[in-house]
Amino acid sequence: MHAASREAYARLNETLEQGLRESADTVGTGATTGTELFDVVDVLDGERSLRVALVDAASSPQQRTDIVKALLSGKVSASTEEIVSAAVSQTWSSSRDLRSGLEQLGRVALLRSAEAQGQLDRVEDELFRLARIMEREPQLEMLPADRAVSSDQRRDLLAKVLYGKVTATTEALALQAVGRGQERPVEALDALCDDVAALNGREVARVRSAAEMDDSQERALADKLEKIYGRKIAVHSEVDTSLLGGAVVRVGDEVIDGSTAGKLERLRRSLV
Repeated sequence: MHAASREAYARLNETLEQGLRESADTVGTGATTGTELFDVVDVLDGERSLRVALVDAASSPQQRTDIVKALLSGKVSASTEEIVSAAVSQTWSSSRDLRSGLEQLGRVALLRSAEAQGQLDRVEDELFRLARIMEREPQLEMLPADRAVSSDQRRDLLAKVLYGKVTATTEALALQAVGRGQERPVEALDALCDDVAALNGREVARVRSAAEMDDSQERALADKLEKIYGRKIAVHSEVDTSLLGGAVVRVGDEVIDGSTAGKLERLRRSLV
């Protein structure tokens, strides 16, 4: 986002957060607002002229708000209508930024709902696991990423995979991200996992280990990484027997390879 859009989003995010904090039903309000904001984003995706009209600097904020009220009144909750109306009254650098801002606000609303239910850590772990499943199954990842398939068809496909296996929040977040088809599903899910961790003030460490790590080992690794990086770390691990021993840790763009396979490869290269 450009500067104007970042400022608009920051103001809206604070409005949303405050509204959820003051709500007598954070779980319900967050879930409803998040889901409805995703629906609004889907409408904007299919209506270019509407996207342009809602960021048109030649129109007054009131005129843009009137468009929203005519479009949404009686069809969404008061919370959602308020957020979208506030959004279009702001100055955005582009219609794409408005769309992205509303999508991100939808994610925040859903995650605050999950947090109020004590499910935030579970959602983070489910998104990580789902990304790893898709990573191991290229055919499963290719189908949702197929541009020849409509967004509704991509979501229907993923919904069948997820049904009954993850929380409602994880399902809603994953379906929205994969349905866009603008990036690889694995990348979209990993970005979501990062968003959840950031909401908790943490950064994700993705770990591949030769043997399964238990909770105490993950906590010990998190403590070590927090000392190295000077910030809170959320460790998510998966088993990769090809490593032969040890583990490979990725934090952001930095990779720490302490695996046996990695050591053997470095030794091989040194002997060439």
